[in-house]
Amino acid sequence: HLVESGGGLVQTGGSLRLSCAASGRAFSSYAMGWFRQAPGKEREFVAAINWSGLLTHHSDSVKGRFAISRDNAKNTVFLQMNSLKPDDTAVYHCAAKIGRSTILYTAARQYDYWGQGTQVTVSS
Repeated sequence: HLVESGGGLVQTGGSLRLSCAASGRAFSSYAMGWFRQAPGKEREFVAAINWSGLLTHHSDSVKGRFAISRDNAKNTVFLQMNSLKPDDTAVYHCAAKIGRSTILYTAARQYDYWGQGTQVTVSS
């Protein structure tokens, strides 16, 4: 069970920090990812992190502006979003992939669990 929070309305250039809280004891065994979906568009990969938090990967569209991180003691993964643009407007979903690996998963079909999403709106 994954629950996202932290979305909202922000002006261009602003920042938001999304959180995704996971229930259960196995969180430290999951790779995590963030995806986003804008109206009328396909779900898009944003960032991924492995189970330990030592490996991360960000899409080219957010590299240098967004940062994924996790706190396994709190069963939470974060997405820090800076220098936001109107094109970042979307529903942001976190996802979990079972297993400890050095692989960073970028395809939605690779993930096992999904949250309901949180809306991020960036005004121009």
